[in-house]
Amino acid sequence: MVHVADELLYRSTSSMSKAVIDDELVATARACNAAFYETGIENLCGSGKLFFNAPREWLLKPELLPPYPEQVVIEVLESVEGDADIIVALQHVKALGYQIALDDFVLNDQTRPLLEVADIIKLDMLDDQQNNNIELYLDKGITLLAEKVEDIDTFERCKGMGFTLFQGYFYAKPEIKSATEVDRSGNANARLEILNELYSDQVDLDKVEKLLVMEPQLVLRLLKMINSAQYKRANTISSLHQALTLLGIEKLRTLVSTLVLANDDPCKMLLLSKVLTRAAMCKALAENEFKANADEAFMVGMLSMADLMLGQPIQKVCEHMPLQQESVDALIRQNGKLGSILTLVKTFEKAGLHSANGNTVDKLNTYYLDSRSWAMTMLAGLYD
Repeated sequence: MVHVADELLYRSTSSMSKAVIDDELVATARACNAAFYETGIENLCGSGKLFFNAPREWLLKPELLPPYPEQVVIEVLESVEGDADIIVALQHVKALGYQIALDDFVLNDQTRPLLEVADIIKLDMLDDQQNNNIELYLDKGITLLAEKVEDIDTFERCKGMGFTLFQGYFYAKPEIKSATEVDRSGNANARLEILNELYSDQVDLDKVEKLLVMEPQLVLRLLKMINSAQYKRANTISSLHQALTLLGIEKLRTLVSTLVLANDDPCKMLLLSKVLTRAAMCKALAENEFKANADEAFMVGMLSMADLMLGQPIQKVCEHMPLQQESVDALIRQNGKLGSILTLVKTFEKAGLHSANGNTVDKLNTYYLDSRSWAMTMLAGLYD
């Protein structure tokens, strides 16, 4: 339950919900240019790994591969067979420092040679996987990655089989707990009280500190993030009071809000980059396109997943927060300018802008990548 890697995917247009590729070389070049040269891997992924789909032509020409071999994992597509030319090419790729992953791997006579150069094998858990094949991979010291893990039961089953990497929607579906359940690290009302104080017009830092000391795990996370290399401070911040004094209200709100929402729950911690990216994109759209209140838009984006993160209905979250009516309407009914902004961002996240023109999509892509970069900066140190 630790975020260790992302996967770089390609979509030809905003209306595509899956990859439709006419030319593998062109598609790969476009994805490479956007991720590695325009945005930069550190901005996209922090210090984590990035899985990169490489067609056969790219494997045979390693000079085309992206930089950062210490972070990039080269995915060999399922259409690539283990002929002599590919094996030699992959041995060279490994010598350059890249890890090799076999995507949607199916063992047969043509693919068996790939086992000798593989570091990771990705297996589709919606398909039947033979136990003897899994034992073979593990005996060779290959790391197993379970793809399309849709629920926690599948996650637990894969863990028992020897998988150590997991990819799928299982982590993105936190359960809303009933009011009678015992919360795992403090009650939801106490966390709502922290958020209430953080977003009041006149923040009382002494009150925030008193509320936070009741959540020691949250304080430890906060100090760890502040002291990460990303903030480049000359002196280490060693106390909560010092952190609250030096951070500034805006940064304090962002960092503490994300940690309060996650509540140190492993699944919810994995959603923080999405929450922060959404909030930053809402703010950017409010500032540049909708002429709406940017701070309110940011808060709407931040709280738009609070029902899942806090295990509380969104109406209850709104009742406990000092929100403007426009923000409440946006969160509950998606009304008004702020509601339109939130709806646009959520639709963009799902690749649902089927009628948008190319210029609009390009602009939204820029806002998204900038927001993602900012989010990764804010979360630096959280997953170390």
